[in-house]
Amino acid sequence: LSILLSILIPAHTTRSPNCGGILTPSGLRYLAEVSKPHAESVLRQDLMAPPAPDPSAASPSRTQINSVKVDEFSLTLIPDSGLRLSIDVDLGIAPAPSTTKELQLSILADLHVEMNPEGNLELVSSACKPTLEELQSTEEMDRSAPHTSSGSNVDKQINVEKICLEVSKLLLFPNERLMSLAAPFPITPSCQVRYVPLAAPMYSEQGIIISLQTTFQVAGTAIPLPVSPVPFSMPAPDSSSPSHLTLAFSEHFYTSLFFALEMSGAFNVTILSPLTTATLAERITQVGSLFQEDLPVVLQAATRSSPRVVLEEGRAILKLFLAAQVGAGSPVFQRFLSVNVDVSARLRLSVTDTRKIISVAAIEGIELSLGASDVGPVQAALLEELFLPTIREEVPAQVNAVLREGVFLPRIAGFTYTNVDVTIHKDYVFIPCDLQQEAR
Repeated sequence: LSILLSILIPAHTTRSPNCGGILTPSGLRYLAEVSKPHAESVLRQDLMAPPAPDPSAASPSRTQINSVKVDEFSLTLIPDSGLRLSIDVDLGIAPAPSTTKELQLSILADLHVEMNPEGNLELVSSACKPTLEELQSTEEMDRSAPHTSSGSNVDKQINVEKICLEVSKLLLFPNERLMSLAAPFPITPSCQVRYVPLAAPMYSEQGIIISLQTTFQVAGTAIPLPVSPVPFSMPAPDSSSPSHLTLAFSEHFYTSLFFALEMSGAFNVTILSPLTTATLAERITQVGSLFQEDLPVVLQAATRSSPRVVLEEGRAILKLFLAAQVGAGSPVFQRFLSVNVDVSARLRLSVTDTRKIISVAAIEGIELSLGASDVGPVQAALLEELFLPTIREEVPAQVNAVLREGVFLPRIAGFTYTNVDVTIHKDYVFIPCDLQQEAR
């Protein structure tokens, strides 16, 4: 029924973020550092290619770029606007036999991130300015002033006007990785999560702010999530933090996660009790009249209401609301009790590589109450005596088994997270971390 309703009811009737990230200036510096070799490779491949012959020239040109070295590659944050890309490239030129020139090509480009029609983030260049300056030469020449790109023969050979096309090529690789942000990640075999960008990022002094909303799929169908009672916005990170990236997850994110797991049936579990019908009949007399032989007592637990996660300062609490059908018999299960089980469990949150590991750290409280009975009234105290030890052990084990693989964090392909710190605040979880490029 839940899956059927999810088809009929449009998912995400309210588009508001429930998580996000801030890429800090130090994170930008790291990305520039690891991007430098790729930039040099792209520029070397194109700039060192033999120039196309000019049919109008009296004789074939002999000018050739024989070395390309990127000296500087930097990304600078421009608040409320975007990014400034700065590249300084040393070029070795051989305009004629036995002569060499060294030039410096400087490229300044303004970049920003847009949302394309497919809903993916895309890095684009909005302005580009290349300049060329002569550094030294084995020829005698006037060095009274630096040479810039003003139409000289060298400029024509290098074709600085087409340099901005190379900048566009440089963006192809990061854009391929940006598309991976919205890829579906598995949580369980039947449940997946996607992190969907809601808008183009904002740029502040703290960094590039990206707002995300989670989409959960169960058996390939997107499910409608609970409506968030409070709009979520990215909290500002500590200005003194050296972390490359800060991720934040709202209370609504965790409630949505457990709601999706509930919809997938992840918390439906059959528990074999250490009791038998004969030992149970010693405490509940009418059980003996239902079964002629001694059979194991079984609990079939399922959620009776949606789980909820509450974030407080320093701790996360999971509230599970289960209905446990108590019965015996195989292959035909004969129920004789229905017990309502309310579990309050403290969660442990950590990060391994690019996955958030969520597990039950401790049970803080369990309440049992009688839902229905075919064997007469049963006091809550007796229910707790009979079934509480088993439930206390098996319910956390089931939650931990469901989440043992962890939940993928929002991530860009090719990078993992290091130096991770997980801090739980009221209403949200803060995760400062560093980026680390994975080995190719």
